[in-house]
Amino acid sequence: MTATLTPPAAATATSVHAGVVPRRRTRLLALPEVRWAAAATALFLLALPLQLAGAPAWLWGPLYALSYATGGWEPGWEGLKALKDRALDVDLLMVVAALGAASIGQVMDGALLIVIFATSGALEALATARTADSVRGLLDLAPATATRIAADGTEQTVAVDELKVGDTVLVRPGESVGADGRVLHGASEVDQASITGEPLPAAKEPGDEVFAGTLNGTGALRVQVERDASDTVIARIVRMVEEASETKAPTQLFIEKVEQRYSLGMVAATLAVFGVPLAFGEAFSEALLRAMTFMIVASPCAVVLATMPPLLSAIANAGRHGVLVKSAVVMERLGQIDAVALDKTGTLTEGTPRVVDVRPLRERGLDEAELLTLAAAAEHPSEHPLARAVVDAARERGLDLPATEGFTSSPGIGVRAVVGGRTVEVGAPVRLLADAELEAEAKCAADADADADGVVSALARELEESGRTAVLVVVDGTPAGVLGIADRLRPDAAATVAALTVLTGTAPTLLTGDNPRAAAHLAAEAGIEDVRAGLLPQDKVGAVRELEGAGRRVMVVGDGVNDAPALAAAHIGVAMGRAGSDLALETADAVIVRDELAAVPATVALSRRARELVVQNLVIAGVFIAGLVVWDLAGTLPLPLGVAGHEGSTVLVGLNGLRLLRDAAWKRAAEGTG
Repeated sequence: MTATLTPPAAATATSVHAGVVPRRRTRLLALPEVRWAAAATALFLLALPLQLAGAPAWLWGPLYALSYATGGWEPGWEGLKALKDRALDVDLLMVVAALGAASIGQVMDGALLIVIFATSGALEALATARTADSVRGLLDLAPATATRIAADGTEQTVAVDELKVGDTVLVRPGESVGADGRVLHGASEVDQASITGEPLPAAKEPGDEVFAGTLNGTGALRVQVERDASDTVIARIVRMVEEASETKAPTQLFIEKVEQRYSLGMVAATLAVFGVPLAFGEAFSEALLRAMTFMIVASPCAVVLATMPPLLSAIANAGRHGVLVKSAVVMERLGQIDAVALDKTGTLTEGTPRVVDVRPLRERGLDEAELLTLAAAAEHPSEHPLARAVVDAARERGLDLPATEGFTSSPGIGVRAVVGGRTVEVGAPVRLLADAELEAEAKCAADADADADGVVSALARELEESGRTAVLVVVDGTPAGVLGIADRLRPDAAATVAALTVLTGTAPTLLTGDNPRAAAHLAAEAGIEDVRAGLLPQDKVGAVRELEGAGRRVMVVGDGVNDAPALAAAHIGVAMGRAGSDLALETADAVIVRDELAAVPATVALSRRARELVVQNLVIAGVFIAGLVVWDLAGTLPLPLGVAGHEGSTVLVGLNGLRLLRDAAWKRAAEGTG
C-alpha cells in the first residue's frame, strides 16, 4: 500500500487572484480507488440487512460476491503482478484471507475485510491526490494562451507553448502574463505574489522583467519573450516537483524491505497456525478460520502506511505555503539538521541595493530631498544597479524628477547630466573627487574645495565602514553630498536566525563572498557571530565539509551559482526561489518559492512533526498487531473483530498522518519556531 504523486492527464489554466495560489481539489469520484471502494461499500450495505433479516441466500449472496469483486479486484490484480516478479504483496494476502473466510462460510466477514481494506486504499489515494492538488496549485499559474504580435503588427492568439524567444506578446489589463520576458512598451503594476511573495504589485515599465503566471494590473504591456515555455520559472519548478512523487523516504524503503521478509514469515506462520492444530485433531473449519484470522491481524498494512501519509501531508502543507520540497527523503532529512549555513546576498538580504543614507553637505544649501532629486534625475537614464537604487529611493519618497539633458555614462566612474540647468555628477567618490580637484586647481579655489573634499572623504569612509557603498553627488563641480547604498537585511532575517538557533541548538554560520567588513556589519544585525567572508565557491564547500566532519548535519540556504556546490555538498540544500539561479534551483533539495525566509525554520519544524507522527504510527501499528496476534493464538479472536481491529489500525494511522494537511499544522510549526 504505497502512494506516489501522479501528474494529471490534463491540466486547465487558472488565474491568480490577489496573489493567492489557486487551490484545485480533485473530486472524490475522480479517483478509481474511491469509486471501487464506494461501490463495494454500497453493495455490502445492501447485502447485510437482507442477510440479517433472514432473506434467502440467492438474494444477498450475489451482492456480497459483487462487493468482493469491486473492492478486491484491483489489489488482487496488483498482488498477482507483484507475485509474478517474485514479490509477495500484502494486498494479495488480504484478498486471500477474505476468500478463505468466504470458503468456510464467513461470507459477511470476508466482505467486511474487503470493504475496510478498500476504504483504507481509498483514503491513501485521497491523501496522495490532495498532496498533488496542493503542488499543482503552485505550478498551474500560467494562462493557456497569449496574444502574440506578428511582424506586420497583427495580433494572434496562440498557445503559450508556441511562443519562442524573441516573440512579442501583448498583455492586456487584468490578464495573466503568458511568458517570462521583459517589457518593451507600456507601464503597469503586476501582482507577482504567486511567484515572489511580494505583498504589493510591482511597477513595470520598459526594461523590467515579468514572469509567466503573474497578474497584470490596469496598464497594457508589450513583453519580449526571453525564455521558452519549457524554461520559465514555473516550468523549472514543475520539473523539480515531478521528482517529488517518485522518491520515498529512507524509513519507507526500510519498511518495504522488511515487508517482504515479514510477509513470507507471515505466510509460513499462517500455514503453521493452520497445520499444527489440524494435526492434533482440530476441526478443519476452525483451524482454517484461526489461520485466516491470524493472516489478517498479522498483516503489516498499518506499518507500511505509517510512514508516507505524514511525509506526503507535510510536503503538501509546505507547498501550499510556498515551499517546494522535492521528495519525502528531503522532508524527512529536514528534521534531522542540527547546523545551518546561510548565504548573504539574496538570502539574508533582499538582493537589491537600496539607498539607506542621504548625507547632504549643508554648506552647499541642499537638503536631503533636493540632493536625492538631483542624483535620481541624473541617474534615471542609467541601467546600473546602483542607479536604479537611487531612482527607486526618489520614487519611494514621492519626489518629482525633472528632465535631464546631455546624459553621459563613464564605466567605473559614474554619470553626468544637466538637470534644471545644473551639471550633476554621480559616482565613485575617489574618481569624482580626483576630477573635482583638477577643476578646483583650474579655478584657483583649492583651499575651500580641499576642506569640502576632506568632509566628503570622511563621510564616505564612515559609510563604507558601516557596510554601505558610498556614492558621491557633485553639483556644478562642487561636492554636494554622499549617498549610502546597501543591500538591506530581510525584515524576517533576524527572527529566522533566532528560530534556527532554537531548532538546532547553535546559531547559523554566514558564508559569503562579500568583503569581511560588509559581512560583519550585516551579521551583527541578523544576530550571527560565526562569519566567514570573502569565500569562493570551493571555500563554501570546504566550510560545509568542515561542519559535517565535526558530526553535524548541515542545511545550506542560498540562491546563486556560487552557492550551488555548497547546496549539493550539504545534508540539505535550500534555494531562495525569487532570484535563485537555475543551477541553484536544480541543485537544491527544497525551494522557497515566495522568498519568505521565515518559511525555512517553519518547514524544519513541520518535518520534525512529521517524523514524530511516523514514530507514533509505528507504535500504534505495532501495539495493534501484537495484541491481536496474541489474542488469536492464545484464545479465540472472532474474525469480524480481527478485521475491524486490523483495518481500524490501518485507518487510524492513515488519518493520523493526514493531520499535517491542515493549515493549523503549518501555523503551529511557524509559531513554535518564533
